[in-house]
Amino acid sequence: MTDITPTLSDYPYNVVIATRWQDNDAYGHINNVVYYGFFDTAVNRFLIEEGGLDIHKSQSVAYVVSSQCQYIAPAAYPEDIYVGLRVIKIGRSSVTYGLSVFAGESKRRVAHGQFVHVFVDRKSDKAIPIPVKIKSALESICDVL
Repeated sequence: MTDITPTLSDYPYNVVIATRWQDNDAYGHINNVVYYGFFDTAVNRFLIEEGGLDIHKSQSVAYVVSSQCQYIAPAAYPEDIYVGLRVIKIGRSSVTYGLSVFAGESKRRVAHGQFVHVFVDRKSDKAIPIPVKIKSALESICDVL
């Protein structure tokens, strides 16, 4: 990541996620573990909608092997969440995503992180090359900030 602070428009793919009352913790803000759910939702929505991944029938599945999140500012229910997604690196069987979470009407940046998937054969559980259609979709959002 460079020394700029990205905005939602700096990410080539984004999704809106409505927060839920249960997302708040005892301190009145969205609990830290919920952010990983935001990451997972954005990435998998992209793979399904843009890459054609059929999560129930595809020969390949994508396993999360690494994730991290840095928290910048709190967000709370009932704010909408906007997740920006881009691809940082594409390997033979893995992809590293860069994500930022923005909150509320002002779309202030509240968190950012990385998420790594490895594609495996559903039956053998062995790493396989990223499927062609998915790789093409991933390349379309490979955008270094």
